[in-house]
Amino acid sequence: MTKRIKGSCTTILVGKKASLDGSTIISRNDDGHEALDPERFVVVNPADQPRDYQAVISGVKISLPDNPLRYTSIPNSILTNGIWPAAGINSENIAMSATETITTNSRVLGIDPYVAGGIGEEDLVTLVLPYIHSARDGVKRLGSLLEEFGTYEPNGIAFSDNNEIWWLETIGGHHWAAKRIPDDAYVVAPNRMNIDDFDFSAEDTLASADLEDLIAKYHLNPDFDQINLRHIFGSATIKDTVYNNPRAWFGQKYFNPEIEHDPQDQDLPFICHANRKISIDDVKFVLSSHYENTKYDVYGHGSEDDKTLFRPIGINRNHDVHILQIRNNVPDSIAGIHWLAFGANTFNTVVPFYANVDDTPAAYKDADGTFNMNHMYWLSCTTALLGDTDYSLYEDFRNTFALEAMSAYRQIQHETDAAIIDGADTTILKEANEKLSDESFKRQTKLLGDMVTFGSEHMKLRYNLND
Repeated sequence: MTKRIKGSCTTILVGKKASLDGSTIISRNDDGHEALDPERFVVVNPADQPRDYQAVISGVKISLPDNPLRYTSIPNSILTNGIWPAAGINSENIAMSATETITTNSRVLGIDPYVAGGIGEEDLVTLVLPYIHSARDGVKRLGSLLEEFGTYEPNGIAFSDNNEIWWLETIGGHHWAAKRIPDDAYVVAPNRMNIDDFDFSAEDTLASADLEDLIAKYHLNPDFDQINLRHIFGSATIKDTVYNNPRAWFGQKYFNPEIEHDPQDQDLPFICHANRKISIDDVKFVLSSHYENTKYDVYGHGSEDDKTLFRPIGINRNHDVHILQIRNNVPDSIAGIHWLAFGANTFNTVVPFYANVDDTPAAYKDADGTFNMNHMYWLSCTTALLGDTDYSLYEDFRNTFALEAMSAYRQIQHETDAAIIDGADTTILKEANEKLSDESFKRQTKLLGDMVTFGSEHMKLRYNLND
């Protein structure tokens, strides 16, 4: 098997009654193993979907159905380790984000070891998203693939339609469990097993058929009076206390500031209820965050020990942030919005691309392994790198940019929505995406230019006397 490539992401899920406008939202930072690993935003049309799939990492070969749906995708630009599609929305407005790398323990791996020739993050969107017609369908299809082919790694995967959100976590080599997120709830899921309380008989849960029996047969449940899948199949390590738990803590602190938790707590809840409705802007803020207004802020004024104690959510290894929004109360043709930004998230904005298109703008589609600031991936990475040199110096530039850019995107979106509702042909969606791309590229370029102009006056390589 080709060397496994690891990612370290953060996921946020928001039910339709918990969101500001009644949408379902699944979102994730797609974090990689390296600081730079170019990505692209594309549409996979049915003619381009493989019928005989072979993974690069594991070599597994899988025959795929002959009736794929069109879908958006965020693949790697360099395909040495496979496609890695990350996330997308298909033509029936079903969304999928894969994957959140999670944790496990030796007890379950001793019973159901990983499968070296199985499926993994490289493969999942390609194997599942084009063939599903609801979020629940996604869980069932992925579950059947896990049972048949096995997996070589532990992952969490999100699915949504306009009504439901489901979260699936793999368990060992062939097992899995999934839970429907309540409509009025949100989830912040870092790189650990996240599902806690689980009722095998409930309508809002699904699992591999023998999972409950496996728990009993091998005496895996450490609790006296509950079934908590994180306790049974997950981890509670020292690494969790500094790498994973603090990210869940900060997201929950942001949405529920009235609740006091310890950032290192191993039992932070999976299902949460915010004290207000959650917006796209809220989700983007949390996925870009670095413990602002706490002593743990990487760019803050705490001690060096505090600032480096916890792994931040926004990190140099962010390759993209995607927020997949399936809207209600609009025509189906404009329900799916694939919000997207590239690079480390501190100095970028998410752009609300319409998913019901057959192609994507060149600035977001054509990045490769060569540095080129005509491509949004490289432009975003450059801006983040400069911003990292003196965050407080450039923070106001970033804040102004984000407000003005997001306002401009929303104006384009409102105008496009209104035109579709008034009967315009859906061909205008591709034109709208081009406008959004042009607006984003123009504003990101201006931000970088403003930072360079202002920052050059504050360089350390200077002297106060002139000729």
